[in-house]
Amino acid sequence: MDWNRYRFHSLWRLPVAPAVVYAALERVEDYPRWWRQVREVNRIDDSTGVVRIRSLLPYDLTVTVRETRRDPAAGVLETTVSGDIDGWARWTVTADGTGSLARYEQVVDVSKPLLRRFAVPGRPVFRANHWLMMRAGRRGLAGHLTTV
Repeated sequence: MDWNRYRFHSLWRLPVAPAVVYAALERVEDYPRWWRQVREVNRIDDSTGVVRIRSLLPYDLTVTVRETRRDPAAGVLETTVSGDIDGWARWTVTADGTGSLARYEQVVDVSKPLLRRFAVPGRPVFRANHWLMMRAGRRGLAGHLTTV
């Protein structure tokens, strides 16, 4: 097992139409407004930006995110991620009854030296940290969508 590789999956059920959720998720520069763990987003160009993230644990992750797929008809947003973590992430937004289901998938390898040093003993804590961040993100987006 590679202790520095992570696979994450999250499902966010939201009470609004898929097109509304997709539109919010594709505006990465707005994430800090509704997702408190996304501390900063700096656009480099139309498809690339630098994102600084900090959840419960006292460390920041800084990554360059590059869009690799934007498909509103399929509800897919996909990116590559490089920096403190390297890999990819994907949102897929579909209808779910009268609302939406936003599925988040991510596969990354940890590059940040501090996190690599604590790969084995820290793994459950790092996973819990990610879970808490995703829970806060769902709540933040749900609140944001009621004001849109």
